[in-house]
Amino acid sequence: MQTMFQPNARTILFSALLCLAGSTAALAQSGSSGGSIGNDEKSLSGSRTAPRAVAPSTPARRKSSEAPRRATRKTGSEGGGGSGNFDGAWVVVAEGSPCGSSTERLVISAGSISGELSSGQVSPNGSTTGSGSAGGLSWTSSGRFSGRSGSGSFVRSDGCKGHWTASKR
Repeated sequence: MQTMFQPNARTILFSALLCLAGSTAALAQSGSSGGSIGNDEKSLSGSRTAPRAVAPSTPARRKSSEAPRRATRKTGSEGGGGSGNFDGAWVVVAEGSPCGSSTERLVISAGSISGELSSGQVSPNGSTTGSGSAGGLSWTSSGRFSGRSGSGSFVRSDGCKGHWTASKR
């Protein structure tokens, strides 16, 4: 009862068709036809470009429990020492009795006063104090800046008293 299997032409043809059918099924991979989701670059070489960025089509919505945000606005009394509206170059003219008059250039920056002979501070509301010295004399001053002008008084170590006016350049 021993039978030898001898392939005939029909068996060989049928086997070949099965092999071909199996190889074409492997070529039809999922996602290789129609539209694409995610990676639309199918590369067999292993190289791949960076994924492209996709911008959202609508802005993100705020949760209903979040309060709306309000814009803040800085005023002259905030930031930079609070004296941003006084920042810049100034010219001060001082007149006193019996000492005469003098002129000095100042720079105000972030609440600090720097001059040729004087220094001081300006508060957010414009009030100012300062001091200086030259030629063996010293002085103190106080006053107020408002907008592009200022005024106040001074006292010198030799007893001279007077007032000053300032204008922004």
